[in-house]
Amino acid sequence: MKVLVLNGSPRVGGNTSIALEEMRKVFEEEGVEVEIVQIGNKDIRGCIACGTCFQKGKCVFDDAVNELAPKFEAEDGLVVATPVYYASANATLIACLDRLFYSTHFDKTMKVGASVVCARRGGCSATFDELNKYFTIANMPVASSQYWNSIHGREKGQAEMDEEGKQTMRVLARNMTFLMKSIALGKEKYGLPEKEPWTPTHFIR
Repeated sequence: MKVLVLNGSPRVGGNTSIALEEMRKVFEEEGVEVEIVQIGNKDIRGCIACGTCFQKGKCVFDDAVNELAPKFEAEDGLVVATPVYYASANATLIACLDRLFYSTHFDKTMKVGASVVCARRGGCSATFDELNKYFTIANMPVASSQYWNSIHGREKGQAEMDEEGKQTMRVLARNMTFLMKSIALGKEKYGLPEKEPWTPTHFIR
């Protein structure tokens, strides 16, 4: 099993990293290979809806997004994590996810997704919902925990004091591992769900 983890915080070693470190320890205990990529401090622009990816098979902007694409395709699961800014995710992470999901045309069905959010106080649930939408539009099951996947802290390192938050991360990693392994067994026995031809519908016709 392999998991790709995108850390949307611009702060290396911050509170978001503390949450992901709790997950990493469990993944490694469970024999899951983990790669954590710090995205929040990268120079990543947003999608311009040019459609070039449908012709070239990759985004027109050749940056970290195109580097992540083959990693995403090879992994069994994807974790996206972010600090909360104005009840929303870090804008750099959103730009990355918009382009990563739109420009990669491989089948994401049954790759397991999990989102992790970190805030001083409020905005976690709104950000959690925002990130989960990337998974639910791509036939990706969403891993859950004993609570919404959030941890709290403002100053660097404060998340270490959120014992429930850290436990939530560990439970999330165990649940995600179970899902990935169960899906792998299911694919061996039953294959992937049957696909219907896409029926695109515009609201104006």
